[in-house]
Amino acid sequence: MKTKTIYRCTNCGYETVKWMGKCPNCNEWNSLEENTIEIKKSSNNSRSTAKKKTIKKLAEVTSSNSDRIITNIGEFNRVMGGGIVKDSITIITAKPGAGKSTLLLQVADDVSSKGFKVIYASGEESDSQIKSRADRILNKINENIWIISDTNLDNVVDSIKEIDPDLMIVDSIQAFVLEDYLPSRAGSPTQTMECANELLRIAKNNERPRAVILVGQMNKNEEIAGLRSLEHLVDTVLIIDGENEEELRSLQSSKNRFGGTGETGFFSMTENGMVSIDNPSEFFMTKREEGDVISGSALTVVREGSRPIILEIESLVSNSFTPFPSRIGENLGKDQLNTLISILEQRGGFNLFNKNVVIKITGGLRIREQAINLAVIMCIVSSVYNKGIPNDIVFIADVGLTGELKKVPSLETRIKELDRMGFKKVYVAKNAFSRTVKFSNIQVVELKTLIEVINHVFGKLK
Repeated sequence: MKTKTIYRCTNCGYETVKWMGKCPNCNEWNSLEENTIEIKKSSNNSRSTAKKKTIKKLAEVTSSNSDRIITNIGEFNRVMGGGIVKDSITIITAKPGAGKSTLLLQVADDVSSKGFKVIYASGEESDSQIKSRADRILNKINENIWIISDTNLDNVVDSIKEIDPDLMIVDSIQAFVLEDYLPSRAGSPTQTMECANELLRIAKNNERPRAVILVGQMNKNEEIAGLRSLEHLVDTVLIIDGENEEELRSLQSSKNRFGGTGETGFFSMTENGMVSIDNPSEFFMTKREEGDVISGSALTVVREGSRPIILEIESLVSNSFTPFPSRIGENLGKDQLNTLISILEQRGGFNLFNKNVVIKITGGLRIREQAINLAVIMCIVSSVYNKGIPNDIVFIADVGLTGELKKVPSLETRIKELDRMGFKKVYVAKNAFSRTVKFSNIQVVELKTLIEVINHVFGKLK
């Protein structure tokens, strides 16, 4: 039996055949230690033996994109592009406690209720821990769900041969090892990639395709732990975002070979698990009675993936008794808030040098686009005037440093959503969309500058 020398990083598990002063994977210095490993000769019966593939015409290949397992979890289906493709491999990652295992156990329950067999393999939790979670979040445990608590992927593969499942859930891929690649430890690049490749071969078997969902651990940079090759290997990459103390969870697809890349689904974390928020606009707006107008509130429309979502932004403006007034933007960048306040002061004629300004987005959604800027400024103006904006008025525009309104992408789609929801008026930038587009009920007000919007909404109060 042959041996060879490798150098393994004690910090991240990266392996290389030559010594280096700094690990190229985690950038730690002097962390590479020398190890001697045995090279096992593969037998003819090894699973790694390649099966000869036959060449085909592209036109003759049968597409499996429409062959999906459609769950009853609407937001999960949206992010997956319409459901779980039967010969796909997906990886989902998040911070600890964000709800990965909870969501996947619910997916396993939903899929099994449709008659499909599911194996839930965990390398991090015991059978009793998985059962305790199932008792808490599932009404009834389906007979089509099998669990195996083991870090040896060879045993998991044997269970696949025994049970013949339609869906495999592996939690997490960094916790498993294949015996052929020992003594490389679990979580090392070698073990992680080889385990993932073994599951890929199982998923893509033409004679018996299966869906595989992997859980990937997240590192301190909020990325999937390990080599970037892992993300290239899988068909779909899902990320759960949300703080442990918050109710809202978002599930986003950063990659999806079957459609749906960039889509976002929303869930509410409850004692009974992750609840799909099928109408996010209702979640991100405060329900008020008709004519109940509150100062410091403004509505806008953001886009999460291909879906427009109506969003409420609230503000509180108060006197400051310190030389440096507070500028607080929950889920809004501090630099963005300071810029908008400066525009309002210089181009709108407001003096906020002695005022604390606090901005809050209803529902806790993190916003990354500029379409909300006009709504942010208008809710601040509403607080300063202590005068509410009617609940059927919406603002969709960016605001430049010159005080001019700027158009935003997909404006027609956003306005169509407002029209469908019964809103009466929306403020946008001048010439922001084609005038050939007609809307049923909503009035579109096109203005050029911020001061025009303020005067149009509140009248010339200043």
